[in-house]
Amino acid sequence: MTTEPLWTGARLIEAMGARSQGPVPAAVTGASIDTRTLEPGDTFFAIKGERDGHDFVAAALDKGAALAVVDEAHAGVFPADAPLAVVPGVLRAMEQAGMARRAELSAKVVAVTGSVGKTGTKEALRLVLSRQGKTHAPVASYNNHWGVPLTLVRTPRDVRYGVYEIGMNAPGEILPLAKMVQPDVAVITTIQPVHLAAFESLEGIAREKAAIFGGLKAGGTAIINADIPQTGLLRELALAGGAGRVISFGESEEADVRLLGCALKPDVSTANANVLGQAVTYKLGSPGKHIVLNSLAVLAAVEALGADLALAALALSDLTPPAGRGARQVLHAPAGPFTLIDESYNGNPASMRAAIENLGRMPVSGRGRRIAVLGDMLELGETGPELHKGLADAVTGNGIDLVFACGPLMRTLYDALPSHRRGAYAAQATGLEPHVLDALRAGDVVTVKGSLGTRMGPIVKAMTARFPVVQADD
Repeated sequence: MTTEPLWTGARLIEAMGARSQGPVPAAVTGASIDTRTLEPGDTFFAIKGERDGHDFVAAALDKGAALAVVDEAHAGVFPADAPLAVVPGVLRAMEQAGMARRAELSAKVVAVTGSVGKTGTKEALRLVLSRQGKTHAPVASYNNHWGVPLTLVRTPRDVRYGVYEIGMNAPGEILPLAKMVQPDVAVITTIQPVHLAAFESLEGIAREKAAIFGGLKAGGTAIINADIPQTGLLRELALAGGAGRVISFGESEEADVRLLGCALKPDVSTANANVLGQAVTYKLGSPGKHIVLNSLAVLAAVEALGADLALAALALSDLTPPAGRGARQVLHAPAGPFTLIDESYNGNPASMRAAIENLGRMPVSGRGRRIAVLGDMLELGETGPELHKGLADAVTGNGIDLVFACGPLMRTLYDALPSHRRGAYAAQATGLEPHVLDALRAGDVVTVKGSLGTRMGPIVKAMTARFPVVQADD
């Protein structure tokens, strides 16, 4: 039995409206925009980011790329025998290939957006749907102008389910991506004060998120949060966008998928829900109330896709936090182990409070402390200082013993805390790193969190570099 390639070279060139220069590969097995992760047989798209991808075409071909997609301005730079697809614009060509692949799919497709919880919900959908058929989803938070088309290009034609994540930083970004994906089901996890620098209000954010419904297939299903002030607006916009059905989820009595109760523990949660009239009790392998609430959206999507609800609920017990979004490690300080919770990928008011609440539920041993290492939450506009300062009640209310903070906005939180809860402050994460490393001791539980631009990830790497990981059988 032979496996169908992801693309034939001829079909990919046709889909992009490209002209070939050099040999046309019989098969293309993947797609890449980064030579560091490129695999032999991939197509390399030379898009322009912080660097011009054309600078890396030679390296991509040396690594075994089957084809490189380049623009007309660079086509003459490479040897005549280099396998090239030449196009007017590389990003546009990748979009065209992605839309061509979407048109070929017979899969059921779900798209996820929201101010918070997009990636976690996408990963939960990947988990539960993959137990019921071949499923494709982005490998990371590929939710922007290049991530969505790249994920579509990477989608095999024979998948049963496709899961796509759609994000935005500014007005007008979601609709064109949603139209590429053309979901059967579109999920909005929640509306929160994120990207307020680019929007005048939460209503503005809600309207931009609701643009995902403009990409819905005719009669598709919209899934919205029933517990937020924007529920009515989202429902109205979903119906105006062509949704044939709207399913709400949450704790509200009006929710179609309603949380009836949950037990939150340091490592797991259990939930009891009514899913469109069906009683479902299940366990989640990833902790936190926000994870429980987003799992309701997952189950709503499963129902809307026509998949098996019971199998999906069972699969959620295997859900684990991804790297940078709650992944945990036990590390060994000189006098004994401590726990690291890596939340370093991103930060906003809702996810920051959720991380602090989770830290507050963690047990400590001996002389251990609950420690929060926090960096600025970005893109909040004029509300930024007040939203940071407002986290003080979450810190004190959840029994956080020490806060290490970096960034000008987190200074407002640090100064609002009583002196006995202040660990150290630095203007940047690099300055905070030695203070954190020197403070850690056996029995501690430490959470590291901040917006990606504050570069909290290196603090996590510094911890794992200094302190060895405790293996399961240690």
